[in-house]
Amino acid sequence: MKKPINGKKILVTVLMFILGICFMTPFLWMISASLKVEEEVLTYPIQWIPTTWNAIENYREVWTGTMPFFLLYWNSIKVSVLTTLTSVAVSALAAYGFSKVEFKGRNLVFMLVLATFMIPPQTLLVTQFILYRTLGLYDTHMGLILLNSFSVFGTFMLRQFFLGVGNEIIESARMDGAGHFRIFTSIAFPLVKPAIATYAILRFIWTWNDFQYPLIFLRSKELFTIQLGVQSFADEHGSIYSLMMAASVSAIIPLLIVFIIGQKQVIEGIQLGGVKG
Repeated sequence: MKKPINGKKILVTVLMFILGICFMTPFLWMISASLKVEEEVLTYPIQWIPTTWNAIENYREVWTGTMPFFLLYWNSIKVSVLTTLTSVAVSALAAYGFSKVEFKGRNLVFMLVLATFMIPPQTLLVTQFILYRTLGLYDTHMGLILLNSFSVFGTFMLRQFFLGVGNEIIESARMDGAGHFRIFTSIAFPLVKPAIATYAILRFIWTWNDFQYPLIFLRSKELFTIQLGVQSFADEHGSIYSLMMAASVSAIIPLLIVFIIGQKQVIEGIQLGGVKG
């Protein structure tokens, strides 16, 4: 017996497909422009496939020019990876403590931590700048890593998942002599891996795309991250759209790779959060 055609589902699918094409069009144009000679970039109607290919020259200028992207990539990967690892560790430990460790005033302390989330980060820049200059962390990657290593959002997000870990499992482990650190590493942490992976991917993307902190806390060009490098590249070649598109494509490739690799974990984390909610 044939199933009846679901017109609503077909309509939603077609609508999502059209919206997907609309969202992908600027990205596809950016890739196409990065492969062209400058004269063909703004031609109308748009020539999606270049008649004259200039990809090698464009990307060579981006990667080996006055602002070499090899160095920018290394700096951004270093800062993003170390920030992500530190932030995940700190947020996961704090989330476990606020969800599974009983201590006096726990809820009050957690509410105070959440209250700091309402403070715009821009209001803290002057204080952070003075503090980092005093500590000798200004114009260093270590200072940049520490700035993004403590996340109220990460603590709140992971706490919600740790609350879903059964207390009876924790109590059984404690009766067997396991301490909180052993319980955290061997039981609680593995049970919330999808949430950990989701937050790690988000933290990596946020750090990679961060422009404000590197702009304020870095001065040496050899320490620039990819976002500062693209801005400096734009100051020199902003009127040459083919080079700018090549630089932009180069800047977002790692984000696409990270998301493609981790999209399964992100979906699992969202589904797990929805079920627990």
